[in-house]
Amino acid sequence: MIKSAFRAALLPCILFAACAAGAAQGDAPKLSGPVTIVVGYAPGGATDRAARIVATGLQAKLGVPVVVENKTGAGGRIAAQQVKNAGPDENILLLGNPAVMVVAPLVFESLAYDAEKDFQPVSMVTEYGFGVAVSADNPSKDMQELVEWAKSNPAEFNIGVPATGSLPHFFGLMLSDQIGAEGQIIGYRGSAPVITDLIGGAVPLAIDTLDVLTRQHQGKRIRILATSGQEREAALPDVPTFKQAGIDLQAAGWNTFFASSAMPKDKAAMLGEVIKSVTADPEIRKTLQENDLIPVSANAQETGKMVDAFRAQWAPVVKASGFVVTK
Repeated sequence: MIKSAFRAALLPCILFAACAAGAAQGDAPKLSGPVTIVVGYAPGGATDRAARIVATGLQAKLGVPVVVENKTGAGGRIAAQQVKNAGPDENILLLGNPAVMVVAPLVFESLAYDAEKDFQPVSMVTEYGFGVAVSADNPSKDMQELVEWAKSNPAEFNIGVPATGSLPHFFGLMLSDQIGAEGQIIGYRGSAPVITDLIGGAVPLAIDTLDVLTRQHQGKRIRILATSGQEREAALPDVPTFKQAGIDLQAAGWNTFFASSAMPKDKAAMLGEVIKSVTADPEIRKTLQENDLIPVSANAQETGKMVDAFRAQWAPVVKASGFVVTK
């Protein structure tokens, strides 16, 4: 929950001038009224946690109320549609992830928003990695042994993922391509049933986000064989990255603030600078890390470049999969 007391106030122009990139002091935008952060998922999930932690710091920086609104449904797409329609005078941000802003536009034949035309990036605030995991009693002790098993047992090379069309699904396709063995993607309805079947041996391996897998690994119920980041995870010092395991594979997901394309560019840039300063704060970063989130500090321009690079990495994989939703 947002811990600071809500207080409605105008942010002094001089503070905006300091935060807005390239804005002259006299031309700095003024922000009045509350800021609304729209989250497309139920309270308690990774995106919601990131929104509420950042909202605490953002409220303190801006001096106006910052409200988190959970607008659930359609895998986050309803929330995106709501923010798309925000007017230029509204202080509304979407905390979006790749499922909504990258994958959905590639796989849905009918979508009520254009992720690139209807939105502008404001600030990337967290990243999350992926892991490949097996059950605790699986004979494969490392990725090389798992790869050898997959190549020797192609009919049994099934990969459990939390949802068909999710990032773990497409990461599984990347892994199959890299190791030269075609795995069968088994989509579940969420992470909990994947983990249950993994522990029980109904599926030989699973791919999911590390915030889901790490505590199960630490509790010795499953074994993570590799992680997708550039470096080893601090919480998993015993687990190599894919590159350290000899597989040229690296990827991450993210939570990023987007504004409607109707929001004035100088206001979006100012908000990006302020949010960047929030996620650079040591206490905020510590809180994010304690919630199994990797902090990122980036303004609007930096965020735009990172989102573009992400689309360039994932779009070919998604398109090549042939996965399409017709409803």
